[in-house]
Amino acid sequence: MKIGFFDSGIGGMTVMHESLKCLPNEDYIFYADTLHVPYGEKPKEEVREYIFNAVDFLANQGIKALVIACNTATSIAVEELRRKYDFPILGIEPAVKPAVQSCEENQKKVLVLATNLTLKEEKFHNLVKNIDHHNIVESLPLPGLVEFAENFEFRKEKVVPYLKEKLSSFDLKQYGTIVLGCTHFPYFTNVLKEIFPPEINIISGSIGTAKNLKTILEAKNQIDEGTGNIVYFQSGNKVEDEEILSRYEKLLTMLNEL
Repeated sequence: MKIGFFDSGIGGMTVMHESLKCLPNEDYIFYADTLHVPYGEKPKEEVREYIFNAVDFLANQGIKALVIACNTATSIAVEELRRKYDFPILGIEPAVKPAVQSCEENQKKVLVLATNLTLKEEKFHNLVKNIDHHNIVESLPLPGLVEFAENFEFRKEKVVPYLKEKLSSFDLKQYGTIVLGCTHFPYFTNVLKEIFPPEINIISGSIGTAKNLKTILEAKNQIDEGTGNIVYFQSGNKVEDEEILSRYEKLLTMLNEL
């Protein structure tokens, strides 16, 4: 049986990449809802419908576990999905807890970068409320990074001006950790490292999600049941176009080089 990964677009590849590193002997289905990307700027109920349609499709593929590799989808629907399906469903959320723990020690702030919808959701606000006892967490929506990634636009000369404009009102020296709260954002890790001071940590929740997935499969004795094969779907259609498949392979290569 395969492990399902779901995202609105290619962002979830950054999470699946971490899973491939710690679970190389599994088979995967990656589902990108390319007809409806980006989720972060759409109405909540509309996005919820897209999510359930996608997960229904994946459930019919006979998956043994599902990773909602999208912060926005996790914040909107993960609890409902867990009530509906009997296979393990893992979500991903901004890595606020480790960021706050590290920054409280050095008296620095935390900056969470995410989509508008993730930052508006009650799930995110509750997360911050329960952890941020010294009011050191700030946030910034960066929807443009999702658009850059979906257009396979990673050139610094295009991305850097956008980031500098969005960050122009922030005193970057005040921050100790940047949290990448959208799975599209790790593609731009090297660009972000050039903009932020070198002592700032840049983290995401992808590694923790992958480790949690491995723990769950080990506990269910469902480990090492494949060969590392990946099947790609875009909004319910199997990807067989060689050019598109080549793009996915290039993304995984790019992530290996970050």
